[in-house]
Amino acid sequence: MRILVCISNVPDTTSKITFSNDNTVFNSTGIQYIINPYDEIALSKAVELSEGGQGTVTVINVGEASTEPTIRKALAIGADDAVRINAQPRDAWFVANQIAHYAKDQNFDLILTGRESIDYNGAQVAALLGELLNLPSVSIAKKLNIQGTEATIDREIEGGKEVLTVSLPVVVGTAEGVAEPKIPNMRGIMGARTKPLQVVEPIDVNELSSISRYESPAPRSAVKLVDDVDQLVQLLHSEAKVI
Repeated sequence: MRILVCISNVPDTTSKITFSNDNTVFNSTGIQYIINPYDEIALSKAVELSEGGQGTVTVINVGEASTEPTIRKALAIGADDAVRINAQPRDAWFVANQIAHYAKDQNFDLILTGRESIDYNGAQVAALLGELLNLPSVSIAKKLNIQGTEATIDREIEGGKEVLTVSLPVVVGTAEGVAEPKIPNMRGIMGARTKPLQVVEPIDVNELSSISRYESPAPRSAVKLVDDVDQLVQLLHSEAKVI
């Protein structure tokens, strides 16, 4: 089984996010980048499925050369090889088209993504890939089992879960529960240095949208402590406006 795992390069959640040029440009100075945590779940599941010679795992990232440390970590976790599309990932439409163009002739049996990236939370790439490749697409997967040429997927829906069976190939957007993230060991880290990393030039994709401005969340107001229940009810009604 050939598995393709889509990974994105996102700021560590402990990084302080700022913007420059009148809030039109993300300021990457001093930012520590990591594999998107949901993509790391997808990668861990792919490695599990391929263990014991059951398959191979390719990771793909749309990004510039600065993303290669993140890609190498994915190789250290257990991917067999990697592909980097040499472009700034401007939006989900652009990213999905780049990945689909690479994947369309590669005959992958399973394409895994995270449910969303933690920087933009768009949750769009898995569905777009399914459409562009004319493959079934399932998100938000909480459990994934492969038996022969069929996948059984538990997906999260409002108020519960849905269990689906689908024939391979399929695109799956993974969430918590599919697998436990793996920590690379020293052997994996050393081996990642020599694993193949192919750099592919991007295709032209029509720009359908662009970011005009970023805004940071408003500062949180001070906390009010009250001892009286009647006063609490009055504040919830008049100030918080939740009752």
